[in-house]
Amino acid sequence: MNAEKKTYPVNIRGELTVPPGPGWWLLKWLLGIPHYILLFFLWVAFIIVCIVAFFNILFTGKYPKSLFQFNEGVLRWSWRVCFYSYGALGTDKYPPFSLDPDPDYPADLEIAYPEKLSSGLVLVKWWLLAIPHYIIVSIFVGGMSWGCTGDWNGWSCNGDWNGGGTSLIFILAIFAGVVLLFTSKYPQEIFKLVVGFNRWSIRVAAYASLMTDAYPPFRLWDD
Repeated sequence: MNAEKKTYPVNIRGELTVPPGPGWWLLKWLLGIPHYILLFFLWVAFIIVCIVAFFNILFTGKYPKSLFQFNEGVLRWSWRVCFYSYGALGTDKYPPFSLDPDPDYPADLEIAYPEKLSSGLVLVKWWLLAIPHYIIVSIFVGGMSWGCTGDWNGWSCNGDWNGGGTSLIFILAIFAGVVLLFTSKYPQEIFKLVVGFNRWSIRVAAYASLMTDAYPPFRLWDD
């Protein structure tokens, strides 16, 4: 999968390892446990940072850069674990225990740091303005709450981005895993859909987390 054109300030990269091991994905729930535990605490910190950033943006129009980079790193780490496990099953390369960019890992995330953010939008974008996206994203991720819980259920760590229902992302990834098990091939169209659903979800998450004023596009991938 080619690197995505940077037309929106929140960009993810997901490159399919060809081929992932046919049966290795059956054990990833176990292999991912160390990441799930760490991500639980990182997401607690993420929420606290969002609250601090909210008031800073409200009064100064700025998202403190060190806090921004921390939350960007949490999203990056979460995306890598998602890509490795049941949010994509796109690689067998174990995710690094790091918040930092890693060009050698097949999944990465980048968010352009905004020098100035709207003090007015911060009051409404994370709930009112994002409602249309919440409704759409909930269709393919199974809900709208965030938090790292041990499975990628709604900003958890295991395949759907919410615990509100069965995730279409998770279902597609498991289907691809079954195909992989019997054919040693990952269906390309399913991979494209899975990454697209994750891309949309991450962009909405970053917008709702106050990291950009650019409204997320209503599409799964960039043209």
